[in-house]
Amino acid sequence: MKAVQKAVQIEPKNYDFDKIIDRYHTSCLKWDFNQRTFGREDILPMWVADMDFPAPEAVVEALVNRAKHGIYGYSDGMEGYYGVLIDWMKERHGWEIQRDWISFSPGIVPALNELVRSLTKAGDKILVQFPVYPPFFQAVKNHGRELVGSQLILEKGRYTMDFADLEEKFFSGIKIMILCNPHNPVGRVWERVELERLGQLCLTHGVLVISDEIHSDLIYKGYRHIPFASLSPESALQSIVCTAPSKTFNLAGLQTSNLIIPNAKYRLAFRASLNLTGIHYPNVFGMTAMEAAYRHGRDWLDQLLDYLSGNLRFLNSFLDRELPQITAIQPEGTYLVWLDFSALGMNPKALQNFLVHEAGVGLSPGYLFGPGGEGFARLNIACARSVLEEGLQRIKTAVKGLE
Repeated sequence: MKAVQKAVQIEPKNYDFDKIIDRYHTSCLKWDFNQRTFGREDILPMWVADMDFPAPEAVVEALVNRAKHGIYGYSDGMEGYYGVLIDWMKERHGWEIQRDWISFSPGIVPALNELVRSLTKAGDKILVQFPVYPPFFQAVKNHGRELVGSQLILEKGRYTMDFADLEEKFFSGIKIMILCNPHNPVGRVWERVELERLGQLCLTHGVLVISDEIHSDLIYKGYRHIPFASLSPESALQSIVCTAPSKTFNLAGLQTSNLIIPNAKYRLAFRASLNLTGIHYPNVFGMTAMEAAYRHGRDWLDQLLDYLSGNLRFLNSFLDRELPQITAIQPEGTYLVWLDFSALGMNPKALQNFLVHEAGVGLSPGYLFGPGGEGFARLNIACARSVLEEGLQRIKTAVKGLE
């Protein structure tokens, strides 16, 4: 038992995010499946939302120590798991949560499907804000619920919520709103005044908010993440917050996420639904990695955010100098950048074909994110700066070929 609980000792260090790690032949969705995803092998993939950076050394050491134990039987959340999550939320986001609010899920996308299934019935209306992460609206359609969209407003290079439209839609009888906070793909970190206005509308109309906050730790300087359920005791009881270490520390493959559900009614309904799927226990390596990351990963994360800020500056400078036809919507959080290619005058499928077959880069097509995504593509900047530069140079060469 002592071998499993061996303390992780990691000295402070400077992390080298410029180092290129070969991810080929590791069953990597991003690098090993170009042919399946884009129809050709020889592209530079810059799409799916994981990072090309190794996890913090403390996480690697904790996983190695656990692996050496040699027994990988059924596991469950121990006090260390709950404690580090509670501490992380308080220290990083100023939100005090209670142990019994926390429920495990193997991922936020599975959790969205379980929540839709357990808290609504066929035909119920569920609202999302377009453009948005595609699994949001897929979770609604998967279970025969009615999808209602509210379009975000793009004005002067920044997206905002359309509160008049939201209120009109809420009057029609919305059961649940799935909120993206911070927003994927447009990069907004919603401000307190925006969330409070939204929260009041939801309370007035009895709308439950499921807030996907998986990118909440990836916030650029000058901005602050506000957990939706932290707005007020009333909002806490009318919301569910979904979090995970997966984006923060590049642990998506370990399939461990957390739902914070202050309302016991919703919490019990979710757990009952999860049991019906036969999912009873978490992945032992996912729990080990999450605890090590939250306990020892702060310095790594701070350095990561500095590096991502540098990548964003590099991107902006390159576009200004070399590709003025393309506009980057400035992200306030996440490592995803929403690029506006509409000046090229291509329809959505033609733009994707151009990026893949002329530029040789694999971005996430904007049209997949729903209405308002046409003419856009999502770029992942969580890679070595040299890789980012190569991708931009490829796009530059292809754009010049149009002249």
